[in-house]
Amino acid sequence: MLKLNIKNETAKLKAVVLGIANSVGPTPKVEDCYDPKSKQHVLAGTYPKEVDMVAEIDAVATILEKYHVKVFRPKVIEDYNQIFARDIAFVIEDKLVKANILPDRDQEIEAINHVLTQIDANDIIKLPEECHVEGGDVMPWNDYIFVGTYSGEDYPDFITARTNTDAVIALQELFPEKTVKSFELRKDNVNPKENALHLDCCFQPIGKDKAILHKNGFLVEKEYQWLVDFFGKENIFEIDKEEMYNMNSNIFSISEDVIISEKNFTRLNTWLRSKGFIVEEVAYSEIAKQEGLLRCSTMPLIRE
Repeated sequence: MLKLNIKNETAKLKAVVLGIANSVGPTPKVEDCYDPKSKQHVLAGTYPKEVDMVAEIDAVATILEKYHVKVFRPKVIEDYNQIFARDIAFVIEDKLVKANILPDRDQEIEAINHVLTQIDANDIIKLPEECHVEGGDVMPWNDYIFVGTYSGEDYPDFITARTNTDAVIALQELFPEKTVKSFELRKDNVNPKENALHLDCCFQPIGKDKAILHKNGFLVEKEYQWLVDFFGKENIFEIDKEEMYNMNSNIFSISEDVIISEKNFTRLNTWLRSKGFIVEEVAYSEIAKQEGLLRCSTMPLIRE
């Protein structure tokens, strides 16, 4: 049996579910895209090819195995996108919470049944139907759970709004000993440079006390400022709009010292190394065209 344990985003990783890009199916129609960035690439004829995405994600698996991480992969569903494992569920402490994601993606959770059957059924939680939540919006950080949300009355109009207030309340009830801190995110169905699809598109904690942040991803300045004060300005790497668009905050921590990052994130990777991090660089720019990167593809199950 798997003994789940996730207290934060950076403790040493022991077991993870890593998405797969095999049999992702044909390039979607514009009207079927879930996010503005995918739509942009479909229109431009630059939507990523399966062979390239498989190579990118397998390179991540190789790095994880180098650090002795147990890597689980979903079973392949024909013609189905299963890259973004973080969306379908997330672990906090010793509980796995199944996400209520877009209905078109329901089958993704079934593809990891071989993992779920190794977890005590009492530790698997399904939130009520009215709670919309995806793992990219949920970040356990020791005594806190940081959650990206959107509470505007026009929530139903945004395919990019993935986590609602009901889910924030449900998480607080599930984990009463934690402080659930929510952040209103900027949503845009059309312009990916003005859209924070998930919290990890504009923020991510790294190491013990540092963070990557993008101010414009937050709708409410004082919520952004809370994070600046929490981590300390000197511990924050602020990314610009172009870097946010390229998903610079969506890297992945194997431990407090080791980070997997995209090889083109030159400014970020230089800063990380200057702060003492080991940076494992991979090519991930094809997968990034779907508005998701390294954190989106990984669902940690056990950290030390």
